[in-house]
Order: sequence, then structure tokens, then C-alpha cells
Amino acid sequence: MKRLNGMDAMLLYSETPNLHTHTLKVAIINAADFDGEFTFDLFHRTIARRLHLLDPLRYRLVDIPWKLHHPMWLEDCPVDLDYHLRRVHVPSPGGRRELDEVIGKIASTPLDRSRPLWEFHFAEGMADDRFALIGKVHHTLADGVASANLLARLMDLADGTQNEHEDYAVCDAPGRSDLVKVAMRDHASNVAALPTLAREAVRGFTKLRRRAKERADQPELAKMFRTPPTFLNHVVSPGRTFATASLSLAEVKETAKQLKVTFNDIVLATAAGGLRELLLRYDGRADRPLMASVPVSTDLSPDRVTGNEIGGLSVSLPVHIDDPLERVRLTSVATARAKENYELLGPKLQGQLMEYLPPPLTPTLLRWQSQRAKHNPLMNVAVSSVPGPRRRGHIGGAPVSEIYSIGVLSAGSAFNMTVWSYVDQVDISILSDDVTFDDIHEATDAMVHGLDEIRSAAGLPALSVVGTAMAPAPAAR
Repeated sequence: MKRLNGMDAMLLYSETPNLHTHTLKVAIINAADFDGEFTFDLFHRTIARRLHLLDPLRYRLVDIPWKLHHPMWLEDCPVDLDYHLRRVHVPSPGGRRELDEVIGKIASTPLDRSRPLWEFHFAEGMADDRFALIGKVHHTLADGVASANLLARLMDLADGTQNEHEDYAVCDAPGRSDLVKVAMRDHASNVAALPTLAREAVRGFTKLRRRAKERADQPELAKMFRTPPTFLNHVVSPGRTFATASLSLAEVKETAKQLKVTFNDIVLATAAGGLRELLLRYDGRADRPLMASVPVSTDLSPDRVTGNEIGGLSVSLPVHIDDPLERVRLTSVATARAKENYELLGPKLQGQLMEYLPPPLTPTLLRWQSQRAKHNPLMNVAVSSVPGPRRRGHIGGAPVSEIYSIGVLSAGSAFNMTVWSYVDQVDISILSDDVTFDDIHEATDAMVHGLDEIRSAAGLPALSVVGTAMAPAPAAR
């Protein structure tokens, strides 16, 4: 048994009927040159033989009597693979657009909390001997880094051999009295830690305020708690739409090198350009910078496969700037400021403070907010960048050609973009609800246009088509 940490608990409490807090991990299998037949039964056997390595998939939530503390994970639970592993058919012609629609439907339903919080959907019917493995995993189980490490355990990243067997330990659930005793013990530890945490919080906010006074004013950057209203910001509906696109990793890195900024600066500047295009189309204006929430891992250990060890940056996106190179410059300035603020405040402070969320009250307040929030004063959009495996992986002996990942939507914000780098690709995923876009692929088109604009302004050639990925799915016109 182990207690959910504060960030884990917050992600659990924030799940409501219209705001699901599961994440998606999608691996595309290219079985064109696979020796044999790639089937659901083969996938089922692969998961069964790897389950002892995939610890979080054997966790089950255990609530504490009278909500005296955050729930706990019961480890080493029995897993009914016939429930968790499912087959789904991708309609003809079985391309990127059809797969994205299937993924959106899968994302639209919550996970059953009485079982381990995950499902894998085996997508058949795709063109060109491709298959998709669609993992729906609750964010409470794992953040982006933990998910990447978990995926590496599922895939063969070297010679195709791993420690495989179908046996794993199973333990019994504790009694109510044991849960109460452990809850009281953990509360005592939290109370003992509170004075030190309070001092650290005061010290962090003091340093942050002092530094803010020292800085020159930047009127082109978004201000905290003053996010502008946009078509992306409204009460989020329960349905989900999903879109993907692939770019060349070498070309993204080339762009960053040419402009002397970081990879993440280019990702965020690309988002700014794409969002500008969408705002002009849907709102008829893009006259104020947006605020993006950008998660940052506080534990990059390659061995961590569970838990949420994350903080967050608040980064201004200069969607109001027409010049692509000026957008890159302002994005770089905003990112540097956000990183400095994050370090001054303390990278782990946010998660530590969430340890003290009251379990009886927090879910009720967050549900109320989710159903009424037409605007989020803290953020307009969420943008993430996760470094994935640098080596080609295999599942069941078949090569993984693309990996897509996406997080969650927040109250008042119907846009989440996650960039996952994999081998020589940058795989982009965008999640929204089912009332925001006429066609969710407008968003991926806009992101590709945003990077092309930057490259053109920097004197670089147009983006190439990624031959190892599925064919693009442009928006219907």
C-alpha cells in the first residue's frame, strides 16, 4: 500500500463528468514487414508476459473511511486482462483521420475506479498493415516521464528480449481499521512538516516578488490572472475530439539551432503561431497574448514508472504578434522568465502544498467549478513536450512507427497539445472537446503552418513529409 501524493490526489479529485483525467498513449505498429501475423491474441500474450514489469497497471484505488486522507494504492492486485484489453475497429479507409476519430470516442468515457485505472484498445482495420495500441491510463497513475518509462518497459528497445513470465505477486486489501491507523500516522507526518513548508513557501513568494520588481516591464507578455477570453475557453463538454500530426525531429532541431533558441522554445512558438491562426479564424482577432500551462517534471529518473512528480510553468504565448521571428523571440523571453519564476518559488512547492487538500471538500469544489467555469484566469491552453525513446521500439516483435501522447483538459480550457519526440520524429497530439472546433484537424494543420512560417522567415526550406508516419489528415474544407 502507498498513499497518493498531493499531485496524484488533485488529479483524482479534479475528475468530473465533463473533465476526465485519464491520459492517452497511442503506439502505431507498422506490421508490413512483420514475420507472421500481428493479432490481438499476440498483443494479449505480450501484455500478459510483461505485466509483472508494469507495476502501476496492477494498482487499484482504495478509499479511506470517512475520507480521512487521500486514497491509497493497493499494489499487486489481480488484473482481468479480458476486461482491460479490448478490440476496436477503425472504419475504412483506415487512415489517420479515422483513427483519430476512434481515439476521440475512447477518450470521451471515464475509467472505472473499482478496477485498476487503465485500458488498452487494440485498433484493427487500418490501412498499410498498420495497427494502433491505444492506452487510456489515469493521470493519477503516471505523469509524462513515468508514462515514457512505462512504455519503454512494454516495448523491446534493444534485441527484442526481456524478462517475461505470466506470474506476479498478489496481495490482499487491508481492513478499515488499518486504513484509519495509517491515515492518522500520515497526517501526523504532514503536520510535523507544515512549519518547514510554510517557511519555504514564504521564502519562495518573497524571492519571486522581489525579482518581479527588479525586472523591466514587458508589456508584450501575458499577465497572470488576466487571461483573455477566447473560443477555446468555455465550459468544457464531456465529449472529446483528437487529432495528430508528425514532423521531422531534425527539422525542428534545425529551426531551433538557426534561431539560437531551445527546442521547447520552438515548440511553444509553433503553438503560438498555430493558435494565432485559429483565433483569427474563430474569434476574428488575436490581439492579446495567451497564457499556456506547461508541465515540468521534478523527477526525471529513468526507473520511475508511476506517480506525478510535476510542477508547472506559466508561459506567455505571443499570439498577437504577426512576425514569426518576433514570436520566437518573445516566446524565448517568456519561457526564460517562467523558468526563473519556477525556480525562485521552488520546483516542488506546488506538489507539497497539495498534500494538504481536504479530501471531503476538494472534489465537490472542483466539480462545481468544472460545470460553471467559462473562463480560466490562470491559463488559456495547455502545452507539453515530452522526450520519448530515441531508439525504435517493438511490441510483440513488430516495430512501433509513431507514438502519440496527450494529457487532460482543465476547467474553462478546451485545448491541450502534447509533443512527443520519438526516434527521428516529433509526434503532435491535440485534444479538445466536441463543441470547440468544426474539425479538430484544423488545429494540427495550424501547428504545421506555424512551424512552416517560422522556418520560412528564418530562411529554411519548407517542412518535409515524414515518410515513416501515417499520411497527414488535413482538415475538411
